[in-house]
Amino acid sequence: MNIGEAATASGVSAKMIRHYESIGLIKSADRTGSGYRVYSGNDLETLRFIRRGRDLGFSIEQIRHLLALWRDRSRASSDVKRIALEHVEELEAKMRQLQEMANTLRHLATHCHGDSRPDCPIIQDLAHADTSDFAPAVAASKRSGALKGTLAGQ
Repeated sequence: MNIGEAATASGVSAKMIRHYESIGLIKSADRTGSGYRVYSGNDLETLRFIRRGRDLGFSIEQIRHLLALWRDRSRASSDVKRIALEHVEELEAKMRQLQEMANTLRHLATHCHGDSRPDCPIIQDLAHADTSDFAPAVAASKRSGALKGTLAGQ
């Protein structure tokens, strides 16, 4: 099947399939005489594995490691479990950080009059807040790319 059919069947966009090939996450597809990519059933399984991993918020490097474990029939399930539990810790930390952000914004919105006057604690906080207030949340989000990856079409 060609890349468009593989994209439809796997739920991974053609652009992301090409990207995964370029970074070595998946092997380069076989090519027809005219240069078109050809994907097998095994390739589709791998793409679906990656898609599910991205849907669960795993980073590309975590998925690379999980793919290696998936292919290794002599793997220890403890290795897979360790990766999953580390990811759960990362997700829980992100949830706490996002909850802190929501609480801060809710507090600021509660204290904003929302009328025709220009005074607004939301604007004042954005203009004068210590930029390190949410630095851990931003750094964690950039590190894992989980939210972005989930929304970017895999």
